[in-house]
Amino acid sequence: MTLPTPELHTDRLRLRPFTNADADALYTLHSNTHVMRYWDSPPWTEPARSDRFIMMCHKMAEEGTGARVAIDRACDGAYVGWCGLTSWNPDYRSASLGYCLSEAMWGHGYATEAAQALLRWAFDTLDLNRVQAEADTRNMASARVLEKVGFIREGTLREDCIVNGDISDSWVYGLLRREWKPSPT
Repeated sequence: MTLPTPELHTDRLRLRPFTNADADALYTLHSNTHVMRYWDSPPWTEPARSDRFIMMCHKMAEEGTGARVAIDRACDGAYVGWCGLTSWNPDYRSASLGYCLSEAMWGHGYATEAAQALLRWAFDTLDLNRVQAEADTRNMASARVLEKVGFIREGTLREDCIVNGDISDSWVYGLLRREWKPSPT
């Protein structure tokens, strides 16, 4: 079952399917050590990773397991980052939310705005009951984004990631349909 990747618009952002033209910006994002310091894998060191990432986005859509979208700023088309719902399970009516934004785009509310738009689409289109997300316990900015859009911290995965010898914990967040309060569009 396919799951067409949406194109969504907010006041300041456009969320759209990835294209091959995104490869350079995607590589710049995922090769930045500061951006990736709380990620569950090391920064990319080979540009071909971008092509594989984009192919996986298309494969997820074809297999119906999720949707990952590129985020552009509406005013000038600047690449902001990406946001996605993965592990969509129609039987359990659940999925997992993730996002990654360019360092220059931090602190402007773009992650919150993009997550809110994707969640609105997901709850309306996929009939979700639950969305889960994880954040490194050191990443307070990501925790704030999740809490702003309504996620509740449900627990801690202790020492669940080891990246380049650095052991870290992750917080698990959950958002239930009955608790979700969409922001006005």
